[in-house]
Amino acid sequence: MVRINQKPPRNEMERCPDSIVKKMAHIKLENILKRFGDFVAVRDFNLEIQDKEFVVFLGPSGCGKTTTLRLIAGLEHPEAGDIFIEGRRVNDLSPADRDIAFVFQFYALYPHLTVYDNIAFPLKAVKVSKSEIDTQVKRVAEILQISDMLGRKPSVLSGGEMQRVALGRAMVRQPKVYLLDEPMANLDAKIRVDTRAEIKRLQHDIGATTIFVTHDQVEAMSLADRIAVIHHGVLQQIGTPYEVYNRPESLFVAGFMGMPTMNLLDAELTARDGVSVLRLSHTDVYLPLSPERQATINATAQENGLVFGIRPEHITAVNQPEAQKIAADVHLVEPLGAVNILDIRLGTHPETQEPILLRVRTHPTFRVAIGDTIWLDFSETEMHLFDRKTERVVS
Repeated sequence: MVRINQKPPRNEMERCPDSIVKKMAHIKLENILKRFGDFVAVRDFNLEIQDKEFVVFLGPSGCGKTTTLRLIAGLEHPEAGDIFIEGRRVNDLSPADRDIAFVFQFYALYPHLTVYDNIAFPLKAVKVSKSEIDTQVKRVAEILQISDMLGRKPSVLSGGEMQRVALGRAMVRQPKVYLLDEPMANLDAKIRVDTRAEIKRLQHDIGATTIFVTHDQVEAMSLADRIAVIHHGVLQQIGTPYEVYNRPESLFVAGFMGMPTMNLLDAELTARDGVSVLRLSHTDVYLPLSPERQATINATAQENGLVFGIRPEHITAVNQPEAQKIAADVHLVEPLGAVNILDIRLGTHPETQEPILLRVRTHPTFRVAIGDTIWLDFSETEMHLFDRKTERVVS
């Protein structure tokens, strides 16, 4: 007899990528507060992550990104606020009831089990058939380049090898949410690049909601659909890699993203030849601003003081005088192969007598030496202005 609408067996519903029953996982954090004693680890945190989205938590060590991840997992509990997974409030649910896979920075492997059995453990727990377990474990092992280690115990593995085993154990499952806490921190550079590409492809194929914690900007930019930049437990900005890099909303984001980072120099609006212009403080650099741009700078920001920002690649440098370009001397040259990074001296701090430097990125064929004079042009569309007191973008 044929049965209509019969559900697949449990082991068919909960196995991996090649035969997936898709699970929805929309995540929402509302007004989350988490303290450890007097230390505020997460403060007034609001974030919404869409189903199938790959979000990266990015920030320096101690900024609260791992604590936020542990709150979502149920390994920590918020002092205030609510956490929702697919519309269901999960504050009081145990980690086991949240249907997540967590990959820790520290491996958490079973020392008495082989690599094969460590990876297979989640599938054995839900009674997946032996043949299916064998197929999935070997497939994941091949992706992570650990096929020749399946019979070994964790005690004889390197740190990077153990991290790959921990990652493989999460990859063989099909949970609602993947939570990855710096899973590639201990991998060699080449394997990190290969694994990063595979994680991105696998997440796209599986369609699982994924949150990835890292302090590495390259990982964040290459993996994320959106990046959540966190500092001192506060969400500074959430946006696509393009938005976070090119349209920073705070001084922290502007100074944290990029290598080298954005040039950030004190500035003020002033008059020159009867025209309102932007002057870089303690320099002879005056930059014209369109009336539309000036209109966005409110009186409060002018009173608090302005910080001018521009990325090194958004400055044009030439070694012959040109009209409307600004002359400055080369302080240092860093040839990096694919690019040159030039430190350009614009002036001197009157109090510290330290040079005021601007970093410029040029093509490696641009030949200059320390002490040479070059001429600079700034693209107004790539300039950023911040309120020095609030540290938020104003224009």
